[in-house]
Parts: sequence; C-alpha cells; structure tokens
Amino acid sequence: MNDTSESMVYKPGQYRKKRLSVSEWSNAHIRNWADKQRKDAAQELKEIQPDAICFSRKIGVGALEIADLVAQKINFRVVDREILEHMAADANLTQRTVAFFDERYPGKMSDLMAMLIKEKSFMKNDYARQLAKSVVALANLEPTLFVGRGAHLLLPREKVLAVRFICSLEFRVKRLAKELGIPDKDAETRLKKIDEEQRKFFKTVYDKKDASPYEFDLVINRDYITDAAAAAEIVAAAHGQKFKQI
Repeated sequence: MNDTSESMVYKPGQYRKKRLSVSEWSNAHIRNWADKQRKDAAQELKEIQPDAICFSRKIGVGALEIADLVAQKINFRVVDREILEHMAADANLTQRTVAFFDERYPGKMSDLMAMLIKEKSFMKNDYARQLAKSVVALANLEPTLFVGRGAHLLLPREKVLAVRFICSLEFRVKRLAKELGIPDKDAETRLKKIDEEQRKFFKTVYDKKDASPYEFDLVINRDYITDAAAAAEIVAAAHGQKFKQI
C-alpha cells in the first residue's frame, strides 16, 4: 500500500513561503557583497595603519609639552593643531601627503573615506573631509601623536590611544600667564576667547558640544598630576599596555 496520501503530495502553488523576486534577490546580494567589501577594506586598513596617539584638551593644559616628552620616549612624531589646521586649509599640501599614502596603499584612501562618510554623519562637511584625509595619511606614514582637532574621531578607534587632559580654569590661567609673561586677568580673557573658538570648531566640524569621557582610553587631570614628565610616563605606559609593547 502506498503510504503517501493525496493530501501529502506536493502540488504546484501549495508552497506558501514568500520568495524574493529576481530583482529583490540580486539587489540584496549586491548589498551584501558591497557590505562585505567595505568591511574587508576597513579591516585591511586597520591592519596596515600603525597605532597612533591622540590628545584632546583645552588650550593651556600643557598637552603639547607632554606630547613632546611622550614622543621622545616611544619614538613618535608630534603633529599639533597648527599643522593640522594648515593642512586642512591647504588642499595642495593635503593632496601631496595623500599621494605618499596612495603610493604605499593604492586605492585605500578612497576605501577609507567611503567608510568614514558612511559611518560618520559629520563627514558631510567639506572641511572635515579635508581634515580626515590629512590625519589618515599622516597616521599611515609613520607612528604619530596628534594634539587637538579631534583626530581621535577620524581614525579607527582600536588603532588609537585616545587621551583627554582636563584641569581647572585656574590651572590653565596660571600656566598661560607664566608662559606668556602676562597678568592672570589677561590670560583668562584669552582663554575664554580660545575656548569659544574651540567650541565653534567642534560644533561646525563634528556637530559636538563637548567631549564625552567615553571617547577616551585615559583621562588625566593636571590639577593633580601637575608634573609633565609624570603625565608622559602614564601615557607611554598606557600606550604600551594597549598595544602590547611592554
């Protein structure tokens, strides 16, 4: 006796599972292939980029002095805010720097910029794109310590030791007044103006009001760690621990 009843025999039209149309299927797979290609490119870029250090701070906290000390310890170069501003404003200089990157890694800058534009909403800003190209190219040419301009927001997070320096206004005023040989009152006036310019920059370029502590691996309070050499030791040790070099 045949155990297969009529009700168990497949008949065309009985299978109700919704199938993708050819157009839907091809579009879905193209999206998957594109996503995989972007992920592969991103992973490759993360593997080739040397680790970097990025300092975030308000002016007057002494980050540049600490950066120079760290750089001496671990053989990094320092790229400060002034250099980044100049490069971001000079398209020809940025293009020459990017050209060195492209010689080493053909086509990778385009891949990375496409990834950044997709992942970060602030990359719609032309200045941000120019700044990103400069930071990425510099970071890949040799181990670099960036000071300022939100460089930690432009590089693969796992390849960056992001450090935030904080302190009281009083600390900054006293330090700037001593550095410039001016009265405390004048130093405070200058800092307030600089702080406002910095706020406008981060709002315009990154659409950020302030720096969240969750963006950083390490936060150092200069009110309590006043010695620049001691702060540099902490940063160098943190760099070694994160990237397994000590």
